[in-house]
Amino acid sequence: MIDPQREPLEGVVEVDQAELPFRADNSFFDPVKSGKILIAGAVEVIDRGTNQAKVRRKRAKYLDTRSGRIRLAAIPDNSAASIEAFVRANVKTETTLLTDGHRSYPGLTDYRHDPRTVGKMAGHIVLPWIHRVFALMKRWGLGTYHGLRRKHIDTYLNEFVFRYNRRFYRHVSFETMLGLAAHHHPTSYWDIVGRDNPRKGVPTVRREPRRRRTATGMRADRSRPPEKVEPSAVSDSTR
Repeated sequence: MIDPQREPLEGVVEVDQAELPFRADNSFFDPVKSGKILIAGAVEVIDRGTNQAKVRRKRAKYLDTRSGRIRLAAIPDNSAASIEAFVRANVKTETTLLTDGHRSYPGLTDYRHDPRTVGKMAGHIVLPWIHRVFALMKRWGLGTYHGLRRKHIDTYLNEFVFRYNRRFYRHVSFETMLGLAAHHHPTSYWDIVGRDNPRKGVPTVRREPRRRRTATGMRADRSRPPEKVEPSAVSDSTR
C-alpha cells in the first residue's frame, strides 16, 4: 500500500512516539502479558479556514486546525539516531516540527523546531492530532486484529496509513490500490515477514496426483480426458 512516488509531509507537522502492544504468542490477546513496540508518528496540521498549513510564531497555539496526511513506522529505540532517521525519511526539510521537546529533535538543524513542553499536562493537549492518530491506530489494531504481531508491524502500519490518508476519498482509494497492485510484483508471505523461504528451490513432491471433478467424472490433474470411441460401420454382409 506504499506509493513509491508519494510526497513527504510538509508545512506544519506534529511528531511524537508511542508504545503499541503486540501479541507475544498465539494465545488470546492479554494486554497485561503483551509486549510493547515503539512507534514513531508524524501528522500534518492543516488550517481549517485555508485548508493549507499555516506556520505561526513559536509557542503559538494552533487553533481551528485538522489533521492531514500521516506517517508511521516502528523504531528500535528512543535514540536521536532512530528519531532523526524517521523524520528525514518522512518529512520535508525546512518544515515546522511541533514536538514534546525530546532531546533528539534539536539535532535536526535543517528543520524549524517548535517544542511544546508537556510537563504535568496531558500530551494530547499540546499535541492533539498525533495522539488522536495513535489512539485510532491502537483501537484499530485491537478491534480488527485483536492485537498486532511484531514481525508484521510494518505491514499493519502501512495499511493504517493508507486508510487514514484516504479516509475522505473511498472511491479514489480503491482505484489507487488497483494502480499500485498493477505496478508491483507479487508479495509472498516470506517477503512480508522478512525471512527466506525454507522451501525455495526445493521441488514439491506429492505422493499422488491431485484429482478434480470434470464433466466426464473424476480425473487426475494434467491428464487427458478419455478419447471418444467412434462406433464402427456395420457391413452389408452382417445385416
